[in-house]
This record gives sequence, structure tokens and C-alpha cells, in this order.
Amino acid sequence: MSLSDAARAVRENAYVPYSRFKVGAAMRSTSGATHVGCNVENVAYPEGTCAEAGAIAAMIATGETEIAEVYVIADSPAPVPPCGGCRQKLAEFAKGDVKVTLATTDGAEFVTTVAELLPGAFGKDHMDRT
Repeated sequence: MSLSDAARAVRENAYVPYSRFKVGAAMRSTSGATHVGCNVENVAYPEGTCAEAGAIAAMIATGETEIAEVYVIADSPAPVPPCGGCRQKLAEFAKGDVKVTLATTDGAEFVTTVAELLPGAFGKDHMDRT
């Protein structure tokens, strides 16, 4: 299954009783495995958790820690970028040149990279004083 198909399918499982705005994400790890996530809202945290964070958590749960490609889809007029927190999470688990495709359910796509989404990202090298 393509990342596009996987993200589109998992998007349907989003739990969004407040915003009604479903987002799906699929990521390929460096092993070639696909990991998916969708956004989840609840009464205590109505803005919810993001699809990208869910896919990263699914990847980590399998013991993998490096993203090779990302695909995110939402029903919106234009492709929706990840929130700031998810951009930082992507930067934590993907190299800067990793391809990120942002898409709409109508078929519009915008292709970018992790580095373009979060220029100047904070990383572990910032803490290395040796």
C-alpha cells in the first residue's frame, strides 16, 4: 500500500468530535515499514493529538527510530502543514532531506522536506560541548 493510500485510509479513523477535521499521516521508516496515525481529540484536550505524532508513536512502538518519508492528508482547501510540535518531532526522527508530502482529499499535493518545514531546528548537536 502506498503512503498516500495508507494516510487516506487511517484518516477515516480520526476521532474528532469537536473540530470535525480529520487528518491522517503515514510514514515509511528506514526499514521500509509503514506506520500510520490519525488525530484524536478529547474533552480535556479538544485540540487533540496530531496525526504525525500518532504515526511517530506507532513507529517507536515497533522499535524503529528513523523516518524515511512522510505523507499527511486532510480535507482542506490547501495542503495542511504539521503543527510546530509535530515539526520538531519530525526533525527528531528524520534527516533534514526527508521528503514530506502534504495533501488534500481533493488531490492537491505540496512536496517539501523536514528541513524546509523547520529551518534551524533544535537538535542534539546543540547540546554537545565537546
